Amino acid sequence: MENLYVIKIGGNIIDDDEKLKSFLQSFASVKAYKILVHGGGKLATKLADKLGIRQQLIDGRRITDVETLKVVTMVYAGYINKNIVAQLQSNNCNAIGLTGADANIIQAHKRIHPSIDYGFVGDVDIINAELLKSFLDNNLSVVVAPITHNKEGQLLNTNADTIAQEIAKAMSSYYNVELIYSFEKSGVLLDANDDTTVIPSINHNYYSELKEEKKIFAGMIPKIDNAFAALNSGVKKVIIGKAEELTNLISHSSGTKITNE
Repeated sequence: MENLYVIKIGGNIIDDDEKLKSFLQSFASVKAYKILVHGGGKLATKLADKLGIRQQLIDGRRITDVETLKVVTMVYAGYINKNIVAQLQSNNCNAIGLTGADANIIQAHKRIHPSIDYGFVGDVDIINAELLKSFLDNNLSVVVAPITHNKEGQLLNTNADTIAQEIAKAMSSYYNVELIYSFEKSGVLLDANDDTTVIPSINHNYYSELKEEKKIFAGMIPKIDNAFAALNSGVKKVIIGKAEELTNLISHSSGTKITNE
């Protein structure tokens, strides 16, 4: 099997033009099959504020009402996705930008929660891995925006970390898949404010200890949960680390390795 890198880029990098430019140069230089999943950054919130659309967050998650869905679709699937694709083209990386609705690559359903209505937020049901493989086989790098659909005409705002995990799992039938979560920190940190406290490797037992001792900050827990779910479903490696160090993350010389060992 050949290697495939599924790389998720965090919103804080998208918000920084220079960091994004540098990251995309590194991404373009990766000589392997690759899929990039991006978040949305702060642009959607800023646009919603300008339009007078009140934003509601519960536990850090955006409630996506009808008007907010319009904004995130315009920003994520429109400007951010196509800006990334255009920059990759300038780096001689032929890329195609898609949402889950395009070519029916990601079907989802509206999130069901016992007490909270998240609005038009989607949870992934199906990844069309065969079609994604056909894009890769035609030497296209795929750039995925975090918008899915339910096959009934409804778009859904979907967590980008989860999309990356689900794509990585689905593609593991065809490739040796490495999932890389790249963001503004150097990896999983013992001290969230100190970039020198990177934990080189985390297995299940150590993860349980870190959570029990409250040595891992809450925002990192969903990423690590996603990482273990991916490893349990055929993904070979999961790395969490700094976007500007993408080359080192791929060579496993920086960041945090999540492992089942």
